[in-house]
Amino acid sequence: MKVDLPFTLTLIVHFSSLSSSCPYTLAQCCSSLNSAVQCGVLKQCPHTNLTNSHQAGEPVHLDVYYESLCPDCILYLTQVLYPTWVLLQDILCVRLVPFGNAQEIPSEGKYIFKCQHGEQECLGNMIQTCLLNMTDNAFLIIFCMEASTDVIAAAKSCVHLYSPKLSWERLMSCVDGDVGNQLMHQNALRTNALDPPHQFVPWLTINGAHTDDLQKKATTSLFPLICSMYKGIKPVVCGNVGQKHRRI
Repeated sequence: MKVDLPFTLTLIVHFSSLSSSCPYTLAQCCSSLNSAVQCGVLKQCPHTNLTNSHQAGEPVHLDVYYESLCPDCILYLTQVLYPTWVLLQDILCVRLVPFGNAQEIPSEGKYIFKCQHGEQECLGNMIQTCLLNMTDNAFLIIFCMEASTDVIAAAKSCVHLYSPKLSWERLMSCVDGDVGNQLMHQNALRTNALDPPHQFVPWLTINGAHTDDLQKKATTSLFPLICSMYKGIKPVVCGNVGQKHRRI
């Protein structure tokens, strides 16, 4: 029998860290969608095609409209959103939209942006907008920036740490050029199209919807909210949150 050694080693590493909460043996953890989800190894079981099962529900979509230097946004991104995403990234799809309360002014075929917290915030918004369109590790870099004492000054080292193949020069060509200008314009259009219109930041939508109740829950208790809203078999970290119990 042919053994996929890299796959096996990867699976062992993940299984070892979760085995205390996984009710299956290593040999059983990829035998079904239920076992893979409960053991937290769904991504490590690609050969089983488990993710195509009808039992794997659509991820919960969370859109976050924010500003790079807004104190409340920084608090939310670093202390609520990022920790929840680390635990629930298999069932949570996050879209970050850096713009918030900024304004855009058309000027000679381009746009000039004015931000609530000044020019440095506009720069932070633009850096993060370009990152979101240039690297799969944008969320990690943005968290690194927002968790730093100086958001803007930390950008270069955060990029080097989490996306070393992305050169700072290439990133800044987006920030200072037409591409970044158009990307930020799209953020402005998306933010200004919110229904209801945003009143503050961070402004949150869940699966495209915003209500006062959803905003409150997504701000104060995001983890149980995502677990309860996910319709598929829930990951083991959700515990009993929102679980449907079978009749005996």
